[in-house]
Amino acid sequence: MAEIFRSLVNIVSIVAIPLILFLFLGWGLVKKVKVYELFVEGAKDGFNVAIRIIPYLVAMLVAIGIFRASGAMEVLTSVLAPATNLIGMPAEAMPMALMRPLSGSGSLGVMTEIMKVHGPDSFLGVLVSTMYGSTETTFYVLAVYFGSVNVRNTRHALPAGLTADVFGMLGAVFICRILFGL
Repeated sequence: MAEIFRSLVNIVSIVAIPLILFLFLGWGLVKKVKVYELFVEGAKDGFNVAIRIIPYLVAMLVAIGIFRASGAMEVLTSVLAPATNLIGMPAEAMPMALMRPLSGSGSLGVMTEIMKVHGPDSFLGVLVSTMYGSTETTFYVLAVYFGSVNVRNTRHALPAGLTADVFGMLGAVFICRILFGL
């Protein structure tokens, strides 16, 4: 069963991105949309947004650096370890689960560190990679993107984002345990 599931995931991972690209281009052709011109226009807008978010980005990265350097990440990981054992998530993956909602680059660093120690094809390597792809940098999005457009009342954005992150993490653990036959 695990081998069939692994083969299916492998096939989907090979065809997913080209299929999505062709679907977008095909839909643009059907609707007679100038896809390339709109892409370039969006890229110009993206550059302007990038300029506006730099102050928020710097503030967020400094806060994350202070959090990690203070040792708070290790304390939080050890406190939450009993809960992770109940769901079958190794304690070594906990820093990834905690860092991902905060920072993409911070979580990429955690993921790289775990892969150097355990290997990219290990259970932990695949688990943290799946977590990385299954979740969002919720606090980063709220601080940087919402801040750059002066949204002050985020209302349901934080609970919805964190709920999605939790389910993404749980889904990653579930899928990876199936893939590895655990």
